[in-house]
Amino acid sequence: MRKLFIDGQAGTTGLQIRERLLNRKDVELLDIPQSYRKNLDMRAKCINESDIAILCLPDQSAREVVALASSNVTIVDASTAHRTASGWVYGFPELGDVFKTSIVKSNRIAVPGCHACGFISIVYPLIHERLLSNDADLSCFSLTGYSGGGKQMIAEYEDDKNFERLNAPRLYAIGQEHKHLREMQIICGLKNKPIFNPIVCNYYNGMATTVPIFSKNIKGLSASELTDFYLEYYSGDECRISVKPSNEVVDNSLSADILKNSDKMTLCVSGVDGRLSITALFDNLGMGAAGSAEKCINLIMTRDGGK
Repeated sequence: MRKLFIDGQAGTTGLQIRERLLNRKDVELLDIPQSYRKNLDMRAKCINESDIAILCLPDQSAREVVALASSNVTIVDASTAHRTASGWVYGFPELGDVFKTSIVKSNRIAVPGCHACGFISIVYPLIHERLLSNDADLSCFSLTGYSGGGKQMIAEYEDDKNFERLNAPRLYAIGQEHKHLREMQIICGLKNKPIFNPIVCNYYNGMATTVPIFSKNIKGLSASELTDFYLEYYSGDECRISVKPSNEVVDNSLSADILKNSDKMTLCVSGVDGRLSITALFDNLGMGAAGSAEKCINLIMTRDGGK
């Protein structure tokens, strides 16, 4: 049985991960008294007593506690702090065997950000299989439910006094400095950051991340050919990503919350006359930080026969 410790278990992601692990028979969850949850030394002590530590913290707090962690402890970090850091692997096994093997072997794993998860699932295969040049100029817009903003944003949206002000969708990070941009660029191997427009909407959870692209930039592939490409790329038995042909879409529309409360993702390719749109539909927690952390933990648990 492995000992697991969640640092930041009172936050939105931490609560989700704890709920997923609580009734498992193959792990023991270490706890920390409420009064010590902000005590760095006590948190570091709990981390060093665990086999796997999951960090659900602000970036600076994650960096501080990692500096005190033993190299023998496997750390799964749900913050932005280490997603592109040297010595850390990216916790998105669906991208290919290299990612999956690295997760199993590494003691330092950073799970994807929610918006980044959608963008990378679309763009990385195109770059990896050389259908799209790594110097391509790309754009992306991404709809998210307000739970993606954590406890503070949830409280803001669920306060009746804010209903009128927050009822309409809101563009944010409009200065093109969103914290997920770096991993979107680096994990995909892009020379240039994409133009990225995230949009938060008045519903709890679910995401729709869309990358528009011209067929001429991906060797002239049609929507059906690109669909077939993704079907083959994400065909693994344990893959959480499925692909839906556009002719199966009801009413020629996609709802951003269609996969809420799910650990799965669906890609949908649509378009005509060389103008394509690829959308990743998923839950910002299920396929995002919480679900990805659990997926990585499951892979880590296979080490040494799961002992």
